[in-house]
Formats: sequence, C-alpha cells, structure tokens
Amino acid sequence: MKLSIIIPAYNEENTIETVVNAVKAVSLPKNMEKEIIIVNDGSSDKTAQILAQYANDPIIKIYHQENMGKTAALNEGIKDATGDIILVQDADLEYCPDHYPMLVEPILNGETNVVYGSRFLGTIKDMKFINRFANISSNIVFNLLFGTKITDINTCYKAFKKDVIKSITIESTDFTFETEVTSKLINRGEKIIEIPIDYVARSKEQGKKINWGKAWKMFWGMIKYKNKT
Repeated sequence: MKLSIIIPAYNEENTIETVVNAVKAVSLPKNMEKEIIIVNDGSSDKTAQILAQYANDPIIKIYHQENMGKTAALNEGIKDATGDIILVQDADLEYCPDHYPMLVEPILNGETNVVYGSRFLGTIKDMKFINRFANISSNIVFNLLFGTKITDINTCYKAFKKDVIKSITIESTDFTFETEVTSKLINRGEKIIEIPIDYVARSKEQGKKINWGKAWKMFWGMIKYKNKT
C-alpha cells in the first residue's frame, strides 16, 4: 500500500524545505510506502534551487512547469501519482503532516473513499475574521446547494482513493479545485468523512495567496459544477 503526497509550490522559498522534510519524516500506518510529488508552478524565487537538493531522493518526484495555477499543478501531480491513496499537502506551514495517519485511516478501513481534514472541527489559530467569514459562508452556500453537511470544503487536506480522484476530469486551472472536486464527488454519491485537524493561518506578508477575487471564483464554481460529475 502506497500513499502519494502531492505538494503544489509557488514561490515558497521560506517554507518548502521545512514542509518537505516534515512530510518525509511523518510515520504512516500499516507500513505504507510514501511517494512525494512536488510540482513547482513556475516559481520566480529560490523554490527550484531549494528543491534541487531532493533530485536524487528515491521517494521524491519533482516537476517544474510554467505558472498555470494551483489546480493545474495538482492536476499534474494527480496524473503522475502511483499511490493507492492520494493526499494533497500545501507547501506552506498552515497544515501539519502529523495528521496523515488520521486522514488515511478511514480509507484503509474501508469506511469511505474520501477524507477531508476539517479546520472547523479542530483548532484554528491566527485566521483573520474576513477569511473565517469567507470560509464559513462558502460552506453554508455549498451545503444549501448540494444538501450536504460539510464543515470545510476549502480545506487543503483531502485524501482520496486513487481510482476515485483519477476518474474525475479536472476542468479548472485556478483556485477552484476544492469546489470542483467536492461538487463532483457529491454528484457521484461519494461519502466524504471529515476528521478534525489543527490549522495555523499565515498572513499575506508570509505568502497567503487567497484574495476576494479568488474567493468569488470558488462561489461561482459551486454553480458551474452543480450538476457535473
């Protein structure tokens, strides 16, 4: 059994080494193998140079592409993943890899094909009011549209059984991955289990890339993918 961890990275010179080393160090249940796929999304800082140190690491694959957005980077990683379970990890320090065992356990036990790590079921530190409001609002709108009770559709931490996520055609290239994938999973009748995680938000000065323009794209994505599978 193998876990593929996909890390999209754009201008993450301050955190990428710490994150990769943390992902390498985390222990997985049931002697799972680990595959780390890093997609450098056209970074203009020193991200590529820092990643060069991992070029010969047998469990790490590194891809470099022109800047096409987070969803395009994730799509590339998903396409090349060989693991039985695929998990998404942002290249910053907001999410802790120590949660991996809890994220994959329901899939390993046959309870579900999809697990989300919910910030709103766990602990949140340093999230600005406006960001908390936007996240809660998007959860409410999504649940009203789809008749669900998901507490955190925008969480980075999502784990999928390989066949499930690879069977979804990702149409978007921007920050609507979370909305599109969640919409299509629900439309296919997939059961999404949420587990509580700890989350430490970073500021715009620290590299936070979400803004209101991207937030509105997420809301539009809910309507766009309402009936798509």
